[in-house]
Amino acid sequence: MPALPSTVSRFLSVGEVAARCGVSVSTLHFYEAKGLLRAVRNAGNHRRYRRDVLRRVAVIRIAQRAGIPLQEIARALDTLPERRTPTARDWAHLSARWASDLDVRIAQLMQLRDELSACIGCGCLSITDCPLRNPEDVLGVEGAGPRRLSTQLAQASVAQR
Repeated sequence: MPALPSTVSRFLSVGEVAARCGVSVSTLHFYEAKGLLRAVRNAGNHRRYRRDVLRRVAVIRIAQRAGIPLQEIARALDTLPERRTPTARDWAHLSARWASDLDVRIAQLMQLRDELSACIGCGCLSITDCPLRNPEDVLGVEGAGPRRLSTQLAQASVAQR
C-alpha cells in the first residue's frame, strides 16, 4: 500500500473544512461555540479539526435541513460515547427519533393549513368574531398568549407517545 503524501494531514484547517462542507467559516465557529464541534489549536493558535468533523458537519446540516433545532441536535450528539462522530448505526437511531418529531410537526402544519384556509374563506379575518377560529371569543376570555397553539402542540406530543 502506498504511503500517503506528506501534505495529507490528520487535521484540517477551518478553511478546508468550510470548503469541503460547503459552509462558511463563521458557521463552523458558531457550531463550535454551540458545542456541536470541537477543534484543537496548533502552535500558531489556529483551529484544526479532525477529519471526522466532515461527517459530523454533514449530520448537523441534514438535521437542520429537516427542521431539527440546533439545541436538539446538540443534545442528540452529546448522547454519543465520547462525543464521537455518528456512525451509520448512530444516524439510524437519531433519524428515527427525529422522524417521529417531524411526523408531529407535519400533522400540526397540515391542521394549521386546513384551518387557515377555512378561516380566510369567510373573509372576516376577525379574531374576536370569527365563529370558526374563536367562537364567542373564548380565547379572549382566557387571556393573552398563544394558548391555542400551545394546547395543540401538547396534545399532538402526547398522542405520538
